[in-house]
Amino acid sequence: MFFNTDKSSAVGLSSLLAFLDLQGQRSCILVLALFFRPLVSQQPNTDGYFVADFLKKMGLTSSQGFNFSAPVCTWQGVFCDFKQENVVKLVASGLGLSGLIPETTIGKLGKLQFLDLSNNKITGLPSDFWSLGSLKTLNLSYNQISDNLASNIGNFGHLETLDLSCNNFSGNIPEAMSSLVRLQVLKLDQNGFQSSFPSGIMNCHSLVSIDLSSNQLTGTLPDGFGAAFPKLKSLNLAGNKISGRASDFAMVISTTYLNVSGNLFQGPVIGIFQDPLEVIDLSQNQFQGHISKVHFNSSFNWSRLIHLDLSENKLSGEIFQNLIKAQNLKHLNLAHNQFSAQRFPEINVLSRLEYLNLSKTNLVGPIPTEISRLSSLRTLDLSNNHLSSKIPHLSIKYLLILDVSCNNLSGDIPSLLLQKVQWMERYNFSYNNLTLCASEFKPKTLKTAFIGALNSCPIAANPDLFSRKAPKHRGFKIAMALTLSMVCLLVGLLLLAFGCRRKNRMWEVKQNSYKEEQNISGPFSFQTDSTTWVADVKLATSVPVVIFEKPLLNFTFADLLSATSDFDRGTLLAEGRFGPVYRGFLAGGIHVAVKVLVHGSTMTDQEAARELEYLGRIKHPNLVPLTGYCLAGEQRIAIYDYMENGNLQNLLHDLPLGVQTTEDWSTDTWEEDDKNGIQNVGSEGLLTTWRFRHKIALGTARALAFLHHGCSPPIIHRDVKASSVYLDSDLEPRLSDFGLAKIFGNGLEDEIAHGSPGYVPPEFLQPENGSPRTPTPKSDVYGFGVVLFELITGKKPVEDDYPEKDGNLVSWVRGLVRKNQGSTAIDPKIQGTGPEQQMEEALKIAYLCTADLPSKRPSMQQIVGLLKDIEPVTHQ
Repeated sequence: MFFNTDKSSAVGLSSLLAFLDLQGQRSCILVLALFFRPLVSQQPNTDGYFVADFLKKMGLTSSQGFNFSAPVCTWQGVFCDFKQENVVKLVASGLGLSGLIPETTIGKLGKLQFLDLSNNKITGLPSDFWSLGSLKTLNLSYNQISDNLASNIGNFGHLETLDLSCNNFSGNIPEAMSSLVRLQVLKLDQNGFQSSFPSGIMNCHSLVSIDLSSNQLTGTLPDGFGAAFPKLKSLNLAGNKISGRASDFAMVISTTYLNVSGNLFQGPVIGIFQDPLEVIDLSQNQFQGHISKVHFNSSFNWSRLIHLDLSENKLSGEIFQNLIKAQNLKHLNLAHNQFSAQRFPEINVLSRLEYLNLSKTNLVGPIPTEISRLSSLRTLDLSNNHLSSKIPHLSIKYLLILDVSCNNLSGDIPSLLLQKVQWMERYNFSYNNLTLCASEFKPKTLKTAFIGALNSCPIAANPDLFSRKAPKHRGFKIAMALTLSMVCLLVGLLLLAFGCRRKNRMWEVKQNSYKEEQNISGPFSFQTDSTTWVADVKLATSVPVVIFEKPLLNFTFADLLSATSDFDRGTLLAEGRFGPVYRGFLAGGIHVAVKVLVHGSTMTDQEAARELEYLGRIKHPNLVPLTGYCLAGEQRIAIYDYMENGNLQNLLHDLPLGVQTTEDWSTDTWEEDDKNGIQNVGSEGLLTTWRFRHKIALGTARALAFLHHGCSPPIIHRDVKASSVYLDSDLEPRLSDFGLAKIFGNGLEDEIAHGSPGYVPPEFLQPENGSPRTPTPKSDVYGFGVVLFELITGKKPVEDDYPEKDGNLVSWVRGLVRKNQGSTAIDPKIQGTGPEQQMEEALKIAYLCTADLPSKRPSMQQIVGLLKDIEPVTHQ
């Protein structure tokens, strides 16, 4: 008889004593030894044995954080059933596993339902792999598997998610796929599949997402393609050689994302524009016809459209001239088509547009000045047209890429634009008739961005102006003029030298005084309400401040002192986990929030600078962008864009930003308008509509989903809470403080593990082996769930009045949701401002996020999808 020590309740003390009472002394000693001995290895032919054998043979060692002598159900990435007997979920993503998966290892996990071996170097699968008949999720993406996909894939009849993307699979996609009738997500993209479109997939009627992009698929779509997938939300066939027409998608009635770019589709596009599409990419095909007719397709809801790419086709006629209904459009690309000659389209109504490419669309006339109204624009490409007149003053704050090359533009390039382009990622003014001062640009830049221009200042990039012959005797006149100029110049220099001698000593005194004023000496000590921090630098002007988008501005720590009034308490915005945050204005009107990371970093200056540079490259519409940094002694100072509308903590629970008394804001209000549902008419009451609170929740979820799933390696925020969510000038939610914990290394782990009151996941309150757990994406999910509860209830995580048995927001609301009484927790301020059913569904989403077990919590990608499903409708 063997007593399994990892089952706390399987063998009670009474059972053990009863057994010993029936045995002799030798048996007693043997049983006690078995019961109390440490488990030094997994028992043969158990799930623990097979998993350990798999990991070891694939190159994993105990030094990588796996204690192979401990019970398998306690290992990282291993999840067992309720009885702790069988492994039901195995996550071994990004562990460096390499080679062929051995036989009789994971292929023996008969109860396995979830397997994630992504981001490794696996080259092949064993024959017993196909016996995993209980699998519901299989993720082998980002490996090096080069086999044909075996027809045994049909054995996985319970499979709901199959991700084999980014491998080297080749050959046909097997017809046995028809057995996967429960399949919802299919990702076979970025492989070498060479078959015609796999007809076996047509039997998978439950599919919600199909991605077969970047393969070598040929042929046409099967008859009845659209009708076969009534639940399909996302279809990506890009980068293949599939033929067809717009009518092939006529019955795809639920799809919001459609990408068939880089194929051989042809015919008119009008049939593709149908509800509920939000993303349409038909680029690099052979579509024809007039797209202006599409606009008048009354059955298509243009307000849903976010992304439209029709570039590199054979479209003709006029561009959409009236886009007023597409006010949510962020990406528009119509480049390289065969449109008729026409003036610039009315795109100034697209206030959310971030990408606009109208290259080679046969545009004539001037660039309208109204284009500066597109305040969110990042990319503007108007190259290869017939645009004329001057370049307007493009006062677009976030513009990073500008191309107006190969047009008939003339006149000066606006001076403000010339100053801005030097901070852009790319710009091109080549092959126009423009005038510019070339002295500010390097020769290499002139050869790429200003082809056709000469190196004098000012110059006109038109060869005709420089080919005229000089008239006779003109050379003699020029020589006489130069001689007289030189004589006058010498006389002036002599007089200047005489006058300067008299003022020399006074100038020296003023110069020394100026230098003393600039050479501010340290070290510097600053006090906040809760701490004192020191910038241990000797000379303030010798410590540089790096501003990413303005590398030529020579800011120093002295400028930070000036911008924040010497880090005065009057400029103090908040004191967070990492340190105080100050408000400041740098020269040039740069409005910033200066965060001082007061904890001692375990990184060297070079390592910290590298990490901050990396964080500065991370851009997302729902993240507070890191503008720059300064390394002042041991303090690392992070510089962010200033968020004008404060954070969610202030808006939900405290006074508005910068307001000290209730009298200052008690009469302010917020109202809705017809454009986006929000109109700023004050500072209080901002969160009095369900639509706006949902907007904050969805934006925050998108930010976390990007950090978890869109960054490599994934970034764990570690401190998600209401005060980490800010609102920018456009009232867009932005998450702050991402990635900062890494700068401090492990030294800050203990403090972060304690977390902010009310936001700490249960697993951190019950640490294993006396030491705190390491934060994971699922701990971020818990924090987001608390924030979502706050948004719906209007209550604080702690400190509000809760029943004594609950004690905090999470326990209170979870109890109500379990009793189907969630509606009683909804904030009275938002009741009646939206469907109560949506608010109750949001409570259920937060309920999932705050599950006690991390494995029970959804991923942030799933949360984004759930929140989008209950997104309030914006009435036009």
